[in-house]
Amino acid sequence: MRTRFRAMEGLAVGLCNGFMAIDNAFVRGLTLYTAITSGVCAGIFYAFSAFVMSALGNLPAGQGIAAMNSINKQAPTFWFMVVLMGTALTGLVLGVYGVFHLNRPGALLLVVGALAYLVAIVTTGAFHVPRNDRLLGMDPESVAAADYWRTYVTEWTWGNHLRVVGPLVAAVAFTVAWRQSR
Repeated sequence: MRTRFRAMEGLAVGLCNGFMAIDNAFVRGLTLYTAITSGVCAGIFYAFSAFVMSALGNLPAGQGIAAMNSINKQAPTFWFMVVLMGTALTGLVLGVYGVFHLNRPGALLLVVGALAYLVAIVTTGAFHVPRNDRLLGMDPESVAAADYWRTYVTEWTWGNHLRVVGPLVAAVAFTVAWRQSR
């Protein structure tokens, strides 16, 4: 049993080392790409925290709800999801690479960047999507929707501040890791 475990462990480490260490230029390029796309996501989320939610909150409740529902229906486009989820995937790959290569310059920052970016993904799925779904299921002109709208704007915006910080920290971590890996 012990021999079987060591063989499996050796295979896993060998595959990870072989796959992840294909070429330093590949890892560096992926790191730069992930730094840029993390920054793009931080910017998108920042716009909502800085002025979009405030503007929507200043509209009459029915109009604000209708506008937010329209945004939420339009947001999951192919290209937005490529950036949002593609960055999560490349960040995860880099985080795993960092774990297996902690002795290399910038490796720990790859792990930090991957974990920081995942904050945005988890916050989106666990916090924002359920609130968006609840809002979408309400009649925008109802009293219940108007009451919920005030709470929604406040809670959603505070949660969104967290979504800004995660990708922003990730962008910085991946950028510094990229610079250190030269």
